[in-house]
Amino acid sequence: MTGATLSPPSTQVIPQLVTAEEFVEKYSHDYAELIDGVLKEHGMPSLRHGQVCLKAGRMIGNFVEERQLGHTMSNDSHILIRKSPDTVRGPDLSFYSFQRLPPGPAPEGLSEVVPELVVEVRSPSNTWMAIFSKVGDYLQAGVTAILVLDPDGLTASVYRGTGQVILHAGDTLTLPDVLPNFAVPVAKFFE
Repeated sequence: MTGATLSPPSTQVIPQLVTAEEFVEKYSHDYAELIDGVLKEHGMPSLRHGQVCLKAGRMIGNFVEERQLGHTMSNDSHILIRKSPDTVRGPDLSFYSFQRLPPGPAPEGLSEVVPELVVEVRSPSNTWMAIFSKVGDYLQAGVTAILVLDPDGLTASVYRGTGQVILHAGDTLTLPDVLPNFAVPVAKFFE
C-alpha cells in the first residue's frame, strides 16, 4: 500500500470589496457595475442594443418631457441599490418622477434615489440569469416597474413586485402605475 500524498490547502483569493464611493471614483466611466462590493465588467453594447435603447429613450423621454412628469436618464446612470456590501447598477434607461427627484438639473454622481421605472435592453452577451438578477435587485431597491426589451425575441417584459407580464410585437405596452396614458406598440421598439 502506498502512502497518500496530501496536497497543500488551496488558497482561495478573496476579492477586495469596493465601496460605492470608490466605484464612482475609479470605474464610473467603464462598462461596469458593482455587485455586492465586487466589480463586474460587461462588454461594450452592440449597434442593435444602442438602437433599441435610443428608441426606448425617445419614446419614454418625449412622453415624460411633454407632460412634465419627471426626469429620464440613460447611458448607465448609476444607482446605489444597497449598502454593505455595496451594489451599484447602471440601467440603460430610467425614469424618476418629480416626486422622487425634484425639477431642475439632476445632481452629479451616484444616485441614492431609486427611479420608478428602469429599462434594460437585453444584449446577446446578457444571460437571462444576469437579467433576472438585475430585475431582483431593482425590485428589492424599490423600483416600481422594470421593462426588459429583448430584440431577439421581439418582446417587452414588465416586472413588478406582483409578477411578470410578457408582451409580444403585436401587443401594446402600457405602464399605468408609473406613466399614466403611455401606450406604445411593442414592435415600435424594434423597428
